Amino acid sequence: GKHRTVIPCLGHFKEEYEKVSKLYMNNRIRTTKYTVLNFIPRNLFEQFHRVANLYFLFLVVLNWIPMVEAFQKEITMLPLVVVLTIIAVKDGLEDYSKYKMDKQINNLLTKVYSR
Repeated sequence: GKHRTVIPCLGHFKEEYEKVSKLYMNNRIRTTKYTVLNFIPRNLFEQFHRVANLYFLFLVVLNWIPMVEAFQKEITMLPLVVVLTIIAVKDGLEDYSKYKMDKQINNLLTKVYSR
């Protein structure tokens, strides 16, 4: 029951290929989690799903209340900012290596059977 249509992108088939290829997705591989535009918001969203980061954020917010202030505001923020930065750099480097691998795989030459 299942079949597929293969239209070569050559010569007189070019117009038909362009019409048909708009209907389907390409077969590029994409394993990256982030893009340049969504890296910071998405990374922060994922990091604040961790209970430890929420705890440190709670301490930072609590320290901004004048009656509760135990330390200087900047000192309370320092551990949270350092941890968020280190994890963001690690996630960014991992995602960039995935991007490079995807690009390498997507640009491989392929063999096409032709009678």
